[in-house]
Amino acid sequence: MSDSRAVLVTAGTKRQGPTRPDQKHVMNLTDRRIVITGAGRDFGRALAHHFADLDAEVFLAARTLEAAERTRAELLDRGHEKAHAFACDLTDPASIRAFVKAVAERADRIDILVNNGARWLEGPDLLSASDQDVAETLASGGTGTILITKNLLPLLLASNRPDVVTLVSLCGVPGAHHPRAHEAYYAAKHAQRGFTEALSHGLRPQGVRVISLFPPDFDSSRDPLSPEWDATPRGAHAPLAAQSVIDCITFAIQQPRDCYINAFHFEAMSTPATATNSSG
Repeated sequence: MSDSRAVLVTAGTKRQGPTRPDQKHVMNLTDRRIVITGAGRDFGRALAHHFADLDAEVFLAARTLEAAERTRAELLDRGHEKAHAFACDLTDPASIRAFVKAVAERADRIDILVNNGARWLEGPDLLSASDQDVAETLASGGTGTILITKNLLPLLLASNRPDVVTLVSLCGVPGAHHPRAHEAYYAAKHAQRGFTEALSHGLRPQGVRVISLFPPDFDSSRDPLSPEWDATPRGAHAPLAAQSVIDCITFAIQQPRDCYINAFHFEAMSTPATATNSSG
């Protein structure tokens, strides 16, 4: 049984956090409410700090409540009080429903859903992973993405500018190859791609933008609070940086509603891109 408890930090007077160098020319997100899955570590944690620095209200979901609380505590320490932490196991439909119920008790709308959480599975061949590993990989990346979007849809439709952002992967692109990814991971990412493509057509008449990103390998483990974060190489021959992926998301969601960027595809300037997990 997954832990579906939720903890809330009530928004109060905001103590202004520091402005990061990469955010000086970015509009703020003061009145946006953003749900981030996989927010307990790596790229999801970096997204949480980025959006909080732009003054968004963030709803942090992680597989365990403790992981979400750690990120929330960091935000509070930096003066960001509009932060809420929840448990949400993407492999468990009951946990997803409990998470959405807890969010709905605290917010009458959600403006942006970032589908970042998904399990990475490595293996040289089909037999290298257990049945449970295969099932959990497909459940978190495929079924979990669908169910959390489905259950949050009423709150998204209550917004006048709803966006659904999904971190897919180059592994979701037909013909892409990663030397370490297991077949189940490919299946999960192709499920995400198919779902978001269909969702884009289905929700477009209702004003919902469905934005998918297909990044290759990028280092999502850098600490966004460390000096090395701002020192990350971002030249023409550097590997793709997590900051660049964040910049793409921020650019897309800040466009006026007549500008709908439904997908980001990435290529390396020097060497062929390699598909990998982008969401931890």
